[in-house]
Amino acid sequence: MAFGAGLRTGKGVPYKEGMQFLRHHRFTLGFLGLLVFCSVMVIRQMQANHMRHAEYLDAFILLHSRGYTNQAKRLYQRLLVELDTLPTRTLYDDFQRTVMVVNPAQDQPENLIWKYHWTVSNEMEKRSERNLIRALDLAKEE
Repeated sequence: MAFGAGLRTGKGVPYKEGMQFLRHHRFTLGFLGLLVFCSVMVIRQMQANHMRHAEYLDAFILLHSRGYTNQAKRLYQRLLVELDTLPTRTLYDDFQRTVMVVNPAQDQPENLIWKYHWTVSNEMEKRSERNLIRALDLAKEE
């Protein structure tokens, strides 16, 4: 066998086999790349939404505690609007943050932080009831 014979036939050259693999599976590899990219973007958006909500809550507590009631009311309304779509973990975090600021045992209906705390508490209770009903339904299926 001559010195360059393997190069002319394409045998033994690793990059040619790799290029053939890429050409043969280009649509599958492109789809997988797009799937990974979209997954990363969804995760980043979820994290951004969580951070934005935490920033709104912190600003709401700060503004209310400093006496900026009009601005605090706007943030309070925004927090209430997104309450239904929040994950349970975020609700739990909000509950923990607000319980440190207000006394939940004492009625303070004029205090927006207290109102938000009780709204979050009621939402958590509704969700736990739904989870209990779902668990009972799953137990019946078996």
